[in-house]
Parts: sequence; C-alpha cells; structure tokens
Amino acid sequence: MKDLFKILRYAIPYWGYAGLNILFNILSVVFSLASFAFFIPVLDILFNKTAVVEKPEVTFSPGDLIPIDKDHLLEHFNWLISDMIRQNGQVQTLVYISLAILILFFLRNLFRYLAMFFLATIRNGVVQDIRNDLYQRVLILPLSYYSEQRKGDIMARMTADVQEIEWSIMTSLEMLFREPITILSYLLTLFLIQPTLTLFVLALLPVSGYLIGKIGKSLKRTSVKSQRKMGEILSVIEETITGLRIIKSFNAIPQAGEKFRKTNRDYTRLMIRLYRKRDLASPLSEFLGAAVLVIVVWFGGRMVLQPESGLSGSVFIVYLAIFSQLIPPAKAVTQTLYNIQKGAASVERIRQVLDAEEVIVEKPDAKSIHEFRDQIEYRDVSFSYDGRGPVLKNIRLTISKGKTIAVVGPSGSGKSTLVDLLPRFYDCTGGELLIDGINVKDYIISEVRNLMGIVTQESILFNDTVFNNIAFGKPDATEEEVTEAARIANAHEFITKMDIGYLTPIGDRGVKLSGGQRQRLSIARAVLKNPPILIFDEATSALDTESERLVQDAIIKLLQNRTSVVIAHRLSTIQFADEIIVLREGKLAERGTHETLLEKGGLYRKLYDLQTFKR
Repeated sequence: MKDLFKILRYAIPYWGYAGLNILFNILSVVFSLASFAFFIPVLDILFNKTAVVEKPEVTFSPGDLIPIDKDHLLEHFNWLISDMIRQNGQVQTLVYISLAILILFFLRNLFRYLAMFFLATIRNGVVQDIRNDLYQRVLILPLSYYSEQRKGDIMARMTADVQEIEWSIMTSLEMLFREPITILSYLLTLFLIQPTLTLFVLALLPVSGYLIGKIGKSLKRTSVKSQRKMGEILSVIEETITGLRIIKSFNAIPQAGEKFRKTNRDYTRLMIRLYRKRDLASPLSEFLGAAVLVIVVWFGGRMVLQPESGLSGSVFIVYLAIFSQLIPPAKAVTQTLYNIQKGAASVERIRQVLDAEEVIVEKPDAKSIHEFRDQIEYRDVSFSYDGRGPVLKNIRLTISKGKTIAVVGPSGSGKSTLVDLLPRFYDCTGGELLIDGINVKDYIISEVRNLMGIVTQESILFNDTVFNNIAFGKPDATEEEVTEAARIANAHEFITKMDIGYLTPIGDRGVKLSGGQRQRLSIARAVLKNPPILIFDEATSALDTESERLVQDAIIKLLQNRTSVVIAHRLSTIQFADEIIVLREGKLAERGTHETLLEKGGLYRKLYDLQTFKR
C-alpha cells in the first residue's frame, strides 16, 4: 500500500477537481436519500395508513444542540402529506409525489455525472504525469541500467503497467471518492430509521471483509507474475523484429514461433488464474450481500410484526430499499479492493524504474563549461561494471586540443568504454578524468556533452525526415546550415536524389537507406552540432569499400581543427592520427604514431599484418 500512496501523490495537483468530485458525490447521495424518503408517503397512501390531522408543535429547550429531532421532522413531513391529500385527494397527491421523486432522481444522476465529469481530468492527468516521469527517468538512467534490463520489459512497464494503473487504480478512484460517502450516508440514514436493526447488520460485515481480503492478497501475487511475463512477451517481439533478417536467413521461423508460443501460453495461464480470482469478487460480494439481506428481512420482519417495536411496514420497506442500495456501493468497494490489489503489482514495477539509482549524478554546485581550451587527461583511470572484473586498468592518457587520437586493440580490450567515460555515459570507478584540469564529475553534465559529437558504429537514426535527423539536437537549424552539414558529410548528393529531398522520411532506424548513407547522415548530424571534441566509435567498420571511402573522406573533413578520439578496427583508416593508443585487456599496451608502432613490432604490428594478410 505504501507504493500505492506514492502513486496517488500524483493526484495532488488536481485537488480542485477532487473537491468538486466529492461535492457532487455528496449532493448525489443527498438527492438519492431524499428520493427514497418520498416513497414513504406513497406506500402510506397505498396502504391507507391513517392520516395526521393535527399539525405537530415544535418544542425544544434552550440548551438543545439540535432544536428539531428526527421524530418531529417525520411528524411534520407526514402532516404535510396528509394536508396535501385533504386538499387535492389521494390520486392527485400521488401524481405530485411521483413528479417530485422523478425530479429528485434526475438531480441525483445529474450530480453523479458532474462528479464523474471532473474525475476524468484527475484520472487521465495522473496517468499522463506517470508516463511523463517514466519517460524522463528512462532518459536520465545510466546506460549500465539497460545492460541489466530487457528492453521489452522496460517497454511493458511504460505501456502495459501504466495502462493497468489507469484501468485498475484510476478507474477505482471514482469509487474511492464516491462509494465511502454513499455507504456512510446510507448507514447514517439506516441508523436514524432503526438503530437496533442497523447494528445487527454491521455485526455481519467483518466476516465478508475477511474473505475478500484473503482472495485479494492472492490476486496481487498472480498479477506480479503476469506483468513480468508480459515484459518477456514484449522482449521476444522486440528481439524478433530487430533480428528478423537473421531468423529468416537461418530458417529459424519454427524455433522463433515456438519460443513465442511458449511464452504466450505461460502468460495466458497466468491471466486465466488472474481473471478467475478477480471475477470471484463480484459473485462473492453479491452472495454475501444477499445473505445479509435475507437475515435483515427475517430480523426486521419480526420487528414489524411486534407493534411495540415502533417499526411500521412502510418504513421497513423503505429501509429495505435503502439497504438494497447499500449493497451496490459495498460491492463496488469490494471490486475496487480487488482492482487495487491487481494494479498494485504494476505500481510496484513502475516504482522500480522511478526509484532506480541514478548513478551518474550531477553535483548541486556543478561548474559550467562552454568551451574546450587545453586538454583531456585520463589520470590512472580504472573502470568495472557493477564491481565485476576491471574493464580498464590504470589508464594514463593526455589528449591535447586539436590532436587526433586513435584507439585500437582486440575485441573486448576496453576501447568503447574508454571513450564512453568522456560524455559521462559511465563514471570511472578509479582515478580521475579531467577536462581542462577539472574533474569531469564537477561539471554540469549537459554542458560536458554539449562539447562533444559522437558517431557510432551503428548509425542511430530516427523514424523521421532526413532534415530532422540531421538537425536532431539543434531544432533551430536553418535549411542552409543543414544543407552545408550534408555537403561536408558527402551526403548532399544522395539526399537530393531522394523523392522529396531533405523532407523524405527514412523509416524506422533509417531502414530505407544503405549503411553508408545512414553513416553519412550521422556524420552530418555531428557536423551541424559543430562540437570542439569528436568521438568516432568504429564509424566505418561495417561499410563496404566505396561507402567507407566516402565516409572516411567526410571524417577527414570533419576532423580538421578539432580534438578527436577515433576507435577503429581497420587500421588503414587511422594512419593519419597524431597518436595511436593500443589497448590490451584494459591496459595501455603501446602508443605512438603509425610508423613508430610498426617499427616496434608489437601488438599493433601484429594487428596490422593480420589485416594486410602478411605473416
């Protein structure tokens, strides 16, 4: 329940709407009770009950808190009806009372609609705010968080779990606001009509509550399992769409289909159990309500048959009518408790994302940095993922402004991790990373990243137009600026040949473009940003020879007068570097220019010979 209250705090900004909802719910209950009260004279007329001839007098002491009690009000009400019958006759009075009942029911339902009208803003506003916070959290959490999580499960939390909150908890908000008011008002009225009978009814309710609570706990456990399984389904779907080319080429459609069917079958079994438990709420509460009603009929009937009890037949019938109206809200509260238990599982999963440790934290007094003046220094930098084996070990490296540093080494040697520390995708676990002599952790994160442009091996493009992909991160870019960036990246020529040029949509992840075209758009995006520091993470390793030449030409143009770090597998593409760093098992094994490293005959020479087919 603690997690539930944390979610309900999202309703605080909508307190005005909540107040209006409560007000109109109260008015709805008042007019509902008034409409039932008007049935008493109808029944008295039909039963030919003796009319009240004399107008009752009101007597009270000066110290009375309430000058008129229930009995006096009832006597006055009966006298008014009797007087109306004497003046207009029974039939005409029946017409007037029926019209009054109709008006009261209209007002009751009007106010009920108005209560729901204002609740709609709360319900959808809360869900909107939860989605916004979840998405913002996804943007802020470090990359290490996603290395431990399935993408499909994250998507399930942002879609299916939020949807579950909307249907299970936010739908129940109306009941949480309305039904307790209704129940308390009806119970108070029943107490006023016949206290003894109402106390007898209340004694039966704890048994119902106990049975409902036991099933509710079981429902939450099953719901947690079902939401996890939905995350697995979305993960399988996401992996299938991403790897569809491989699935088809290896004729793995049967295996992929069987994997999905098994996961889907497990989810279906869980959902069957879930719905069976949830659907038990309605018939169980209805049966318990019916059992209590039968007991009330028996107990109250005995009181009516005993004249000294003071309970008339017409009043008892209205009592039963009001009591019958107490059952639906009580039943709704029961259903609400089940829904909340079911939704609590989704709340728990969402809270796990919202409460996840941020890790990459900006200091409250972080310094501002708007330009790169001198150098980048790795001072005895070490790094490991979540306390596992070290990926980098005591790296000492200085990158002066305007220099191009290439980083090479076998797979798994720590090349990408080395450059990922610069924009603070990760923080080093040992040593210091300094920019212009100040620890990168002491700067404002967004301003550090604003100094850098990154082009990765896998071109990260978005399902949008060519123009918007190049202008990503600079939404105020002009057409001339985007065109110039595309020219520098050797992309302008192929863009102009597309259907509608720069306004052509490129599809999901740029699927409508070739690998070389996608990479040149990524370079154009970096060119437009015009950062002082550039990072290329194996930007040409996945390209054919012609595309590699075009991309390499674009990179050389881009590197002019900029500080850059280039990771490369193909050593032929980094011979121009001012210094080449060779990593092996997370350590700095060699460093120097292309020529000096070849002369040393070490690891770099070995890698070079393997690529040029020399022995």
